[in-house]
Order: sequence, then structure tokens, then C-alpha cells
Amino acid sequence: MRLSANYNRVNILTSIITLAITGCIYYLFIHAILTDKLDRDLDVEEDEIRQYVTAFHKLPLPASFIDQRVSYTEIKPVAMERRFAYTSYFNPKEREEEPGRSLFTTVTLGQKMYMVTITKSRVESEDLVRVILLITLTVTLVLLLALLMINRLLLNRLWRPFYTILTRMKSFDVASTADMDDEPTKIDEFVELNASVNAMANRVRKDYRELKSFTDNASHEMMTPLAVINSKLDSLLQTETFTEQQGALLEDIYHATGRLSRLHQSLLLLAKIENNLISDVQEVDIKELVEGKMRHFDELFARDGLTVSADIAPLNIKMSKFLADILLNNLFSNAVRHNVPNGDIDIVVGNGMLVIANTGKEIHPDTRLFDRFSKSTASEGMGLGLAITKQICNLYGFTLEHKNTGDKHFFSINFKLG
Repeated sequence: MRLSANYNRVNILTSIITLAITGCIYYLFIHAILTDKLDRDLDVEEDEIRQYVTAFHKLPLPASFIDQRVSYTEIKPVAMERRFAYTSYFNPKEREEEPGRSLFTTVTLGQKMYMVTITKSRVESEDLVRVILLITLTVTLVLLLALLMINRLLLNRLWRPFYTILTRMKSFDVASTADMDDEPTKIDEFVELNASVNAMANRVRKDYRELKSFTDNASHEMMTPLAVINSKLDSLLQTETFTEQQGALLEDIYHATGRLSRLHQSLLLLAKIENNLISDVQEVDIKELVEGKMRHFDELFARDGLTVSADIAPLNIKMSKFLADILLNNLFSNAVRHNVPNGDIDIVVGNGMLVIANTGKEIHPDTRLFDRFSKSTASEGMGLGLAITKQICNLYGFTLEHKNTGDKHFFSINFKLG
């Protein structure tokens, strides 16, 4: 969720809660004011009745008007509390019960005591409260909507430099020499962010150039002594006859230099893949490559007595053909190297996926197969094959997964992007 949307949601939620609370308080406050006004009107009516009784020594006639009614009831001379109460009021014009406010008081006339009930209709007061509350809510909602629209437009405008910087960061290419343009803005935080991003980009490019230079130099420097060692070993093996012990020592040296050469090539390839230095993207026929790999590995399959089954459908993807060949070579080599004698290899290509399954020993679920130099103690490999395969998949956005079910290992690549 975007920051602006989250801010607007919090702002609206807070405003609604505040509006509800203040609306209730406002309603109660207005209601209390109008009730107090009704009570004062009832007090005035009471005073007029008392003045009439004092002046004429008799009760005024009972009255029943549209919004007011006065009635008298003779009671026993007892102490009675003067009180206000919410009651109902019958409107003779509308012929219906309406909410009312009554004052219950007593008047003494000679030896008799009368309870005076003065009732006023609260319809106008309630209508007035509703109108005031409705107007207030309407104005508040209009202001809230206006605030929301202003916030949306203003926030989008204020955050535009941030999203521009973010877009440039997403499209940042470490191998490019072009500088990132400054985004013009008057907001101090974005100016600081822009400067920090540019400084970081410059540091990354500098580190990349230094790493690339080191990799190139190390690769070049390592190739020369390895070539010299291999050349000298070849010459030494052709000079004279050696004892069995000397031959074993020379064979160990020969294998060690070969292993070192392959390690050097694998690490160099990983560096090139990680830095996206292999860019010969083209249409690759996976079906053709898989069938070719099966022919290349025929001898290895026969040597270990492996049974190979294949279900290969046409599948074309866009990637480097060189890396596609390495990817398949690593998966096939892994299926052969970690198989069991007279085991099985199942190959399925189709529906945007490649699945290679092989029999083999069950491994621990926490084994991190795609980490560099991750291998079993019995393996003769360098532990870089699956790491290189994973890097190739990451480079093109493919999904590489491993699943171990009993004595069966499934390596699947989903070539579908998105």
C-alpha cells in the first residue's frame, strides 16, 4: 500500500471517529440548550399562573393550545417535589402524540392544593436540533471530502520527486557510466534523499569497477600460471619413465591443477552472471538443447546403468544460449553424479517448465543446495554447479525449486515470467 493511500485511510478513519464523537457531543449540547429554553418557558408559565392566583384568588382556566397544555388536579395537601419530565403531548391539530416537556408543580388556593401540569411540545425543538445537526454534518462531510481530495492531489504532487527517484533507482545500471539526474524539488528531505542516492550510486559504481578490475586481473593472472603448470606437466610426462610412486604423485598434481582450473572458470562465470556481463539474449529452443544434452550424456547414462525417460514438448524462451547450455549441463551432471547405480532419470519439458527428476539418497530438509560450495562429503564436484544454475535463473527471473520425495529428487525450472 502506498504511503499516500495509507495516510488518507488513517486520516479518513480519524476524521470519521472524531466526527462521530463530536457529533454526539454537539447533539447533546444543542439538545441540552433547547431543553433548558423549554424549561425556562415552563417557568414563565408557572409564574404567570401563580401571579393570577395571587391576584384573583382562583385558578386560570385550563388551556389546550397547539403546542401547550395546562391542566389542574386537586390533591391532598402533601409535600410534593417540583420537577420537570419528558412526556408525550397530544396535538389536537395533527391528532397524534408528540414528544413533550412537562413541569409538575403545586398551587395552594385556600385550604385546597392543586397539582399544576404544564406541558409544551418538543417537536419544534427536536426539528431544530435535527436541522442544526444535519447542516453541521453536511458541512463537515463536505469539508472532509474537500480535505480528502486536496490531500490526494497535494500528496501526489508532493511525493512525485520521491517516486521519480525510486524509478531511477529501479532502473539503475551498475555498468552504466551515465550519472543519475537530480530531481528538482524544494523539499529538504527529498533533496537529501536525492543526494544520498547519487552518492550511493557513485560508490556502487566505483566498487563495481574495482571489483571488475580485480576479477579481470585475477582471472588473467591465474590463467597464465595454470597454463604453465599444465604445459610443464605435459612435457614432464613425455620425457622419461617414472616409478609407480612418481606417477601417482604426478597424477594427483594433474588432477589438482585441472580442478583448480575448473574452479577458476566457475567463479569467473559466477561473477559475470551476477554482474550481468553476458548479454547475448536470443530465442532458445529448450527442446533442441535438452535432446542434444541427452545424446551427449548417453555414455554416462550407460556407464551407471541409468534408465532415462523423457517427455519433451516444444518450448522457446529468450535468454543467452551459452547460459542455457551451462544451466542444462549442470542439471544433467547433477542428476548423474548424485544418482544411484541402475537408477532413474525423468525429464519433462512443457507448459513453460523443465523438470529433471533423479533417484538418489534422501537429504536433510535444511540442506542449502543452491549455496556456493554446498555439497555432500562423498561428492567429487566443487559445489558450484547448482549455485551457477540458481544465479542464471535469478538473472532472467526464472523460478528454480528442489523437492525431495523419498528416494526421488525433483529439480524444476518455471520459465514463465510474472
